[in-house]
Amino acid sequence: MDTITVKMQTIDEKTMYSATARENPEIIIDYYPPIGSGKGYTSLELFMASFGSCVSTTLLSLLRYRMKKKIDGVVVEVQGTVRKEHPKALQHILLTLDIKSKELSKADALEALKVAEEKLCPVWSMIKGNVEVNVDIEISE
Repeated sequence: MDTITVKMQTIDEKTMYSATARENPEIIIDYYPPIGSGKGYTSLELFMASFGSCVSTTLLSLLRYRMKKKIDGVVVEVQGTVRKEHPKALQHILLTLDIKSKELSKADALEALKVAEEKLCPVWSMIKGNVEVNVDIEISE
């Protein structure tokens, strides 16, 4: 079993943390005022970034290496709708992927997305059944 370690420590008198993993640069995590100072990413923002990067990385790997498509880049936007009641968890995510490619069909992209959702993306696997997810894929040259 693999282990992932993230180290965090408070760095102000409120809720601001410095977090690191491996030898990467630190990231700052905080919460909205008045509880926090609002000077870092919130936990839900980091989660949404994790989800977006997990899905898009999985898609890129499938499209480039398994399907042999030339992909020039991907622009990802993740929008989350937060529940009104506590816990203030995400109830819906809209993931928009703008894939830059001159040779990719929508059908190929959707096929790769299905594999990412059902078999390969660990973050998606963790939220399945708890958060409604919609994905909009656009292909541009």
